[in-house]
Amino acid sequence: MKDSLSYVLVTPYTVAKSRTGGVVARLLSRLDLELAGIQMIAPDETFVREYAKQIRAQARPSDPGGTAARLLAEYVEKNLYSGGRGHRTLLLIFRGKDPTVQLSRICGALYSENRGVESITGETIRDTYADLIYSPDDPSQVSYFEPAVLTARSQETADENLELFSRFLAGKDNVVHNVEYPDPSKIEQTLVIIKPDNWNYASSKPGTIIDMFSRTGLRIVAIKLHRFSLSQALLFYGSVKETLKKKLAPGAGERAKELLEKEFNITLNPEAAKIIIEQFGTAYAEQQFSQIVGFMSGATEETCLPKDRDKPGPVKCMLLLYEGEEAINKIREVLGPTDPLKAPGGTVRRDFGSNVMVNTAHASDSMENSRREQGIVKINENSLKAVIDEYLAGK
Repeated sequence: MKDSLSYVLVTPYTVAKSRTGGVVARLLSRLDLELAGIQMIAPDETFVREYAKQIRAQARPSDPGGTAARLLAEYVEKNLYSGGRGHRTLLLIFRGKDPTVQLSRICGALYSENRGVESITGETIRDTYADLIYSPDDPSQVSYFEPAVLTARSQETADENLELFSRFLAGKDNVVHNVEYPDPSKIEQTLVIIKPDNWNYASSKPGTIIDMFSRTGLRIVAIKLHRFSLSQALLFYGSVKETLKKKLAPGAGERAKELLEKEFNITLNPEAAKIIIEQFGTAYAEQQFSQIVGFMSGATEETCLPKDRDKPGPVKCMLLLYEGEEAINKIREVLGPTDPLKAPGGTVRRDFGSNVMVNTAHASDSMENSRREQGIVKINENSLKAVIDEYLAGK
């Protein structure tokens, strides 16, 4: 059976309340599906109108009078776009067998008979994050409704929705610009990379890391899956090479000299010792740099064919762009130092990092580097539309 695509939309309220990480953690750790793409969007009026129309037309026989469809459609109309602007909404696309069944199960039900207080277990996303409250004066009237997430209930519905998403995404910038700040000069943007070691198997780690960064109060204005090419990784980490030589080469060279002297029971003359220290130390630092590049791109200069240097590598990561006052320092404080063993408890690297290379996440260390890094990874571009279009074309 051919793999299909379906989706989850994380609602603006859930995003604004910094619950994004919790939702993503549930989805990544409890599904037998591949996360094929992700993008933060700000729906426009046309998209909202068409999406609500599709929802109304998709009322199921098990939903007498179309109550659930009406509630969802009205929610979309009132909350995804209002006050003349779209609100940040996270779109996740999943690939696999029966994705609508799996996503519906983990997102959970809307119906009141399934949402009595005593029946709520916290097992589904809606159990944890959604609200459906009826008026105490009129039990037939809903006084408050927040679904937390939106998803399709059938593959036919998902395909129809995906066609709408594709049309909406055409020509869209990956970075959401939907807020005017009182003093834009105080606003910083910082790039975060959730590194490849978090994607080796189905895990809640990426979502938990996002949840930890949420304590900064910063806004996520862009997000995407990314595969570094060798060329990108070399450019991105190029400045690290000289730093490694300064920090690692002297100590590694001195250690090599000591081991040689001990092994052969000799004392090297100053000239020979200097040559060994400099050459071995430099070689060691360059080898460490090569390992970093290989870790981030899945390829090295020694193993990658020239024709493949600019192609996306085999390992993936997630890019997030955070925005707000003092964004650089706030994110790095939660991230922790490069060496996880030296990081304070409760920081991302202390909780999830292994060593100075496999340290779970990267964050820009200055505004200048943030702008440089955003350009290298092309943060303004997202391949999510292409993923949807390829699937729709192959149906």
